Amino acid sequence: MKMDAKWVMCPNCHNKTRLQVRRVTVIIHLMLYCPKCRQEKLVNIRNYCVEVVG
Repeated sequence: MKMDAKWVMCPNCHNKTRLQVRRVTVIIHLMLYCPKCRQEKLVNIRNYCVEVVG
């Protein structure tokens, strides 16, 4: 079974961050940093979907 990883996209500028996740990855309350727009966002990640918290 091959597990494909996808890059997590910044919720602000929609560019790639430095984080890759798989479909089975569940992350709650991650401080996601974007090197392009230099901002941090608190996010939840589940099924490749990034949800901004607060």
